[in-house]
Amino acid sequence: MEEKRFDLENRLIDFSLKIDEIVERLPNTKLGNHIGNQLIRCGTAPALNYGEAQSAESVSDFIHKLKIILKELRESRICLKIIQQKPLLETAELTETIQENNELIAIFLKSVDTAKKREILNKR
Repeated sequence: MEEKRFDLENRLIDFSLKIDEIVERLPNTKLGNHIGNQLIRCGTAPALNYGEAQSAESVSDFIHKLKIILKELRESRICLKIIQQKPLLETAELTETIQENNELIAIFLKSVDTAKKREILNKR
């Protein structure tokens, strides 16, 4: 179980670093700067919030922190799509990062669902 947490933690850190690489290459335009500033915050937040989730005080707190991670990942996905559709950058790495983002969203959706089921079982 510990290895799974470590792998997901590393995946989130790697995602944060990919986001940084993308932001650093954005053009110095109003849109590039605005999206870059937003993306650096929401794209690095999941890794940081994951650390908080590991220290959750209750199952409800854990679920809440996972939902925050999902919100940040969804916001990141929209920023990445804006970058792609404008296009502010044209790279295969952008497509790969969007794919990783989608996979992380799927993982956390399943995690929230599983945690909610456990919470219900614990209340019985």
